[in-house]
Amino acid sequence: MEMLFAVLGGLILSLAVHFALPRRELRGAALLGAVGTAVSAVVWSALTWLGWPFDGGWIWVASIAAGPIAALIVGLVLPKRRIAADEQLFQELAKG
Repeated sequence: MEMLFAVLGGLILSLAVHFALPRRELRGAALLGAVGTAVSAVVWSALTWLGWPFDGGWIWVASIAAGPIAALIVGLVLPKRRIAADEQLFQELAKG
């Protein structure tokens, strides 16, 4: 049950990252939320396997913060790569 709350916290903060970053039209509305949720779940699982107590504070901080950080990285990198890929495709089609 604790993992559910930690993952939900990562989801909410990742969705906030989606709306805080520019160029929302270049990525899906649920992409950053999905990335943040998955990362939060993986971090929580990995830390419990490493023996971190689920009632300790640091597992909560690490798992809730990891999701939005990953979402932030994806949200900053993806639009640049999308613009470059779209421009390359346009150039290939224009030669045509």
